[in-house]
Amino acid sequence: MALKMVIPKGKLYDKVEELLSEVGLTLVGNSRNYRPSLYGCDIEVKLLKSQNIPEMVALGQHDIGFAGMDWIIEQEADVDVLLDLGFNPVKLVSCIPEDWEWEEVRQRKIIVASEYKKISEDYLTKLGVPFKLLRAYGATEVFPPEDADMIIDNTSTGSTIRANRLKIVDTVIESSTQFIANKKVMSDPAKKKQIDDLLLLMRGVLNGRKRVLLEMNCSKDTIESVVKLLPAMRSPTVSELYNSDGFAIKAAIERKLTKDLIPQLISAGATDILETPIRKAL
Repeated sequence: MALKMVIPKGKLYDKVEELLSEVGLTLVGNSRNYRPSLYGCDIEVKLLKSQNIPEMVALGQHDIGFAGMDWIIEQEADVDVLLDLGFNPVKLVSCIPEDWEWEEVRQRKIIVASEYKKISEDYLTKLGVPFKLLRAYGATEVFPPEDADMIIDNTSTGSTIRANRLKIVDTVIESSTQFIANKKVMSDPAKKKQIDDLLLLMRGVLNGRKRVLLEMNCSKDTIESVVKLLPAMRSPTVSELYNSDGFAIKAAIERKLTKDLIPQLISAGATDILETPIRKAL
């Protein structure tokens, strides 16, 4: 029986499509087509809103899917979280009007607006602040100051919060996109094998995105100095150059390190440096 995968509609769709493509699977359709095809495997795909995915996977309507940690927590979805993909990182934050003082506000019963009922109730209860919670259905930031004293909402840059003259007083939770599975399906050997293979390849893609392959040449006199600079995944690969007294070196390096590392390598005696993207690192 085919695996059933659920993918979020909207801005996350493109990131999931790109990840699957790099794994070697072709998603044919778009975010307006609720049942795109996935070529290269035995997986049926359906699109749903992000908010619906954790609960549907927990119920077994779908075997695997992609969902934000915020909605997994909010729905108390009993799923296996297999991998943090790091897509769309956001913070759930509590905010009040920018000219209010939080220490004064928390002394009285406050009205709080949020799409996240469970997360907000848990947070406010822990704070020990008397509150009345209003369930918002989008545009939460427009509630204060007339209709709410506080909002609890997600943000990636804080620009919408600042634009509505609000300020952040606390971070409630941090969230990003997770690859999740129904717990019962993980006890099905055939489906678990499919999921484990997909998981392995996705990890390889995500690891590959963080690294580049550096290749360079150096002389016998400089090889020790050059190799000492290379923070490779294990040890750099070193081989003798044909008909020469020099060496060729290869190393998989974290992408973020190359800006400072390449000038150091040149100073240490490395020449003919090539930087190549890595599609997968396993």
